[in-house]
Amino acid sequence: MAKKTTVPFNGTAQQAEQLMAVIAEHRDDRGALMPVLQKAQDIYGYLPIEVQKIISDEMEIPLEKIYGVVTFYAQFSLFPKGKYNISVCLGTACYVKGSGDLYDKLQEILKIGGGECTADGKFSLEACRCIGACGLAPVMTVNEDVYGRLTTDQLEGILAKYE
Repeated sequence: MAKKTTVPFNGTAQQAEQLMAVIAEHRDDRGALMPVLQKAQDIYGYLPIEVQKIISDEMEIPLEKIYGVVTFYAQFSLFPKGKYNISVCLGTACYVKGSGDLYDKLQEILKIGGGECTADGKFSLEACRCIGACGLAPVMTVNEDVYGRLTTDQLEGILAKYE
């Protein structure tokens, strides 16, 4: 597996202002953590620890609780998404037909692990469970584009379309 890379957090003043407005709107509502996290992810594209800390401090919710929610729900991401988000189906039908090999090969080609983004911000990689295209197994998507009946030999050609 590729060496884990860390992407530095580069939030803007405008993003911080938007986040503070969201927090102010929900500050006194303890049950509003999920909507705040969802809106924060909409603002930043992901939920880095720096954003979680701001939410923790401003809403007076322990950081551990926020981190627990963020890591529990698949809708949240700790890493930025690339311009092209690659998702490989690891559901049963796809896995039996070789999607695990596809996922491993993509990590090798892109030099990132699952859930990570390339340093240039072009590609991110994630696994999903089932996209409902079992007849095309193994399947991966690049944003909204679906690729089926794949082999590892096809991956570099597919990625080249997005260069």
